[in-house]
Amino acid sequence: MRLRLPAERPTEPPTGYKIAHPVLSQDGTRAGFTGVSLGGALPYGVVAEAACVYGLRHRAPHRRCDCGFHCVHDRRAAEALLCTAEHRAAVLLEVSVLGVYIRFERGFRYARQRVRVMTLGACACGAGAAALGEAGWGRPGWRALVPCCAECLRGRPSLSPAGFARLAGDGLRVVAGGGSAPAGPAAAQGTGVPELVVEAALLQARLDVFQAQLARLGERGERGGRGGGGAAAG
Repeated sequence: MRLRLPAERPTEPPTGYKIAHPVLSQDGTRAGFTGVSLGGALPYGVVAEAACVYGLRHRAPHRRCDCGFHCVHDRRAAEALLCTAEHRAAVLLEVSVLGVYIRFERGFRYARQRVRVMTLGACACGAGAAALGEAGWGRPGWRALVPCCAECLRGRPSLSPAGFARLAGDGLRVVAGGGSAPAGPAAAQGTGVPELVVEAALLQARLDVFQAQLARLGERGERGGRGGGGAAAG
């Protein structure tokens, strides 16, 4: 006997949650995601169709294979994955499950998806994320990004949340998650502030850091000048 799974015909696509790493193409013209497990070698866009990661010719998801996109039903279950050391720099995705899917107790394995919302976590230092900075690793043709605060972005190639959403396209929204300090530009993007305002806020944060450095240099110069004058008078 062949096992027949019950068929579902929902009136609207089911919603699921997963974690992933945001990535930027080598030429800086496209943004997407890469998975944290089996599919990590195959970056995907906001709207994407799954393929068998083992190179088999069957369509995903196949009942006798573990190919296809994966997500969980419960947002809190996906957030719990971000607690592990290897996933601390990942982001939370809210997705629409499209096409054929197989339902499990905790989630779906499915053929197509649309990423609707990307939620940024805190910077590694604990402050709220202001932008996405280069992570220092990647996949062939893609650079991985991590949430960063304005202070930790110094000297690091970065992309604003609004800029990432624009490059990713297809209506993706980027919002800020947790952090011990205000998220700045990321939070502004979540409330629908135009991208120009987001970019200005990020530049202002960098300017504040630069002005603080100039002030410290000025204080050192004044102390040196007073010391030199005393030597000349003697």
